Amino acid sequence: MADTSSSTPSSLTDRKAAFRRDAAARRDTLVPHERERAALTVAAAAFPVAVAPGTAVSGFFPIRSEISPLPLMRRLGLGGARLALPVIAGRGQPLTMRAWAFGAPVTTGVWGIREPYPDAEEVFPDIVIVPLLAFDRHGGRLGYGGGFYDRTLRRLRAMKSVTAIGLAFAAQQIAEVPTGPGDERLDVVLTEGGTFDFRT
Repeated sequence: MADTSSSTPSSLTDRKAAFRRDAAARRDTLVPHERERAALTVAAAAFPVAVAPGTAVSGFFPIRSEISPLPLMRRLGLGGARLALPVIAGRGQPLTMRAWAFGAPVTTGVWGIREPYPDAEEVFPDIVIVPLLAFDRHGGRLGYGGGFYDRTLRRLRAMKSVTAIGLAFAAQQIAEVPTGPGDERLDVVLTEGGTFDFRT
């Protein structure tokens, strides 16, 4: 894999912006029934990490044309996992993960994303299910550009062992994601076409 970390900040930013436009357009071409089928396929597949009762797993409510993690989260919750959802604490800050369960009330946060209310308990997840625009076979992840998940993973990984699992459609795989020193890599990516495990 080519080393993209030596790119100048402006050129890396420009490259990422171009990749984001292409990745978003490609993801948007998937029709709703394909997205739903992909989410159910991922949820039904073998999960690559042991989830003991009480294991804290953070997911997310999907926006735009993202694959939905909700079927997978429901399965993990029924198996005893403790679920959480991200809350944007502020620009330049890590996400705050707050406890949530199916049926619990949510409010509308930044960009219209549904999230737990501020009085929900903060959780420090063992497994982070991560949205993305594109991924590669080396664990590279292209997000939306805010850096929220990179800061969150960096914070959590400094605290304990955490598994970052990207959730994506198979069509979101690209040859190489342009990365810089601030980008955190994924441990696993789940798609309807199979699992990519980068831990070995």
